[in-house]
Amino acid sequence: MRLPDEFEENNSGLTPAVLSAIVAVTLFVGAILVMVLLMNNQNKKSHVAVGKTTEESTEESSPVVSYPDTNSLISGSTLSPDDLDFWDKYPQPTQESTQDSKESKPSEPETETVPENDPATDGKHTMVKNRDGKEEWVLISPYLPKHEYDFTKLVRQSELMKYYEEGRQVSFVGADVSKYEDYVDFVKLKKAGLDFVMIRVGARGYGTGQLVLDEYFTDNIKRASDAGLDVGVYFSSQAVTVEEAVEEASMVLEALEDYKITYPVAFDMGFVENDKARIEDLSKSEKTEIAKTFLDTVAAEGYMTLIYGDKEWLIKEIDMSKLTAYDVWLSQMQDIPDYPYRFTMWQYTTSASVDGIAGYASLNVSFIDYSEK
Repeated sequence: MRLPDEFEENNSGLTPAVLSAIVAVTLFVGAILVMVLLMNNQNKKSHVAVGKTTEESTEESSPVVSYPDTNSLISGSTLSPDDLDFWDKYPQPTQESTQDSKESKPSEPETETVPENDPATDGKHTMVKNRDGKEEWVLISPYLPKHEYDFTKLVRQSELMKYYEEGRQVSFVGADVSKYEDYVDFVKLKKAGLDFVMIRVGARGYGTGQLVLDEYFTDNIKRASDAGLDVGVYFSSQAVTVEEAVEEASMVLEALEDYKITYPVAFDMGFVENDKARIEDLSKSEKTEIAKTFLDTVAAEGYMTLIYGDKEWLIKEIDMSKLTAYDVWLSQMQDIPDYPYRFTMWQYTTSASVDGIAGYASLNVSFIDYSEK
């Protein structure tokens, strides 16, 4: 930069180089000052904006509350410290009020809890009513064959129980008779719709152990056969040894020599009501072996066989796993049997009224036609 001539004349003591240095320093310092001022001004604007935003936000979110000066509250007041104790105005809740509060709340409905592994619903147990009246759930054996009946197909027409498949009756109705039914009119039984009868051959005395032929056996089997009914027989056992079982089977075979039967020979062993039977002290295995001996002896002569019993007897008193070769005649007095295992004949009532029997009749339904076997 070149300075004006008049400046050089008036300041002849300063050289151009010195003047140039002074001007440069002055300009540099001035530039720095300008930059500092600009930065300070920018920071002030930023602080003002932030403060304003905070105040506006506070004003919008919380209303401004004006509190009185503390001195103005105290000076000139005639209140004592006790007058300022206001907590007694709000009594503490008592146990009674707390209880009332709880009772006023609506109670939640109680949910009934279903126990796990309930034998009544798990499908693995069956109810057995013992002869002393007590009931118990017994595990169903997975090894014994189960029945496959659909009991929705059972139809009871008057006193007669019938079973249908695909709209066709596939069952047969019968009565079991002994001297206790007195005289039976088998012709009337036939007309009443019965297909067969099970006639008692005889029994062993539960006290004396003596073998006796049923008083009405000979007459019953002759007249039932003449009436056109299919005939089967049963024996009431009280054998306590396998030798006695053979003796009983031999008596039955001898009694049948002169007659033809088309239904099975049944083995009936059981306890005695209101008295003690000979078999009371036998074990389960002993009763099972006696039953098997009787049935084996009869089957060896070509007769069909049945083992008779109620649900308790068949499940708890004998071992049916050793008797699966023989058909079962179930005795259970109810509308639908709940015996889970296979059976072919069912005694469903002992108090029926049927033409041909003067008193109560014991009726049965056979799910197979033994006369065709």
